[in-house]
Amino acid sequence: MDFDIKVYEDKMEKTLSNLQEEYVSIRAGRANPHILDKIQVDYYGTPSPLQSVANISVPEARMILIQPWEASLIKEIEKVILSSDLGLTPANDGKAIRLVFPELTEDRRKELVKDVKKKAENAKVAVRNIRRDANDTIKKQNKANEISEDEQKQLEDRIQKLTDKYISKIDDAMEAKSSEVMTV
Repeated sequence: MDFDIKVYEDKMEKTLSNLQEEYVSIRAGRANPHILDKIQVDYYGTPSPLQSVANISVPEARMILIQPWEASLIKEIEKVILSSDLGLTPANDGKAIRLVFPELTEDRRKELVKDVKKKAENAKVAVRNIRRDANDTIKKQNKANEISEDEQKQLEDRIQKLTDKYISKIDDAMEAKSSEVMTV
């Protein structure tokens, strides 16, 4: 039998970890330096991650402090943050940039929860697509007489159990993030 279930499990695991990375970038009223992970700054003509050109710290619960290694980068960092979808206004004092997180309103929290649920639904769709690919491969192997009907049923059951496991993990991650966002 030449069917490797591990390949599909790895894909489902990547889908889950991708969702968790996306959740890190959703701000829940507290300052989290990971919301800046996708920010790229033009550093001598090369797009560079913000973390590689500045020191990023959280001096207070609702503030991120960005201290560029070179003062000349301050304007560029400020411009990039303003044009990003973070919805934050940087405060520039000439040496560092402060990002202050306003207290989230009830409406904004509800919007964020909708976004959390949408991302979870997209991850579930991805997991189901992986299941479909696995089942297609299993059916092709059965048609080519590489595996028997019984083996096909066993493999499809294992793939379904794997799918259920990852859908459950996605639901757990969604619940955790939703409650984090709604906590005042």
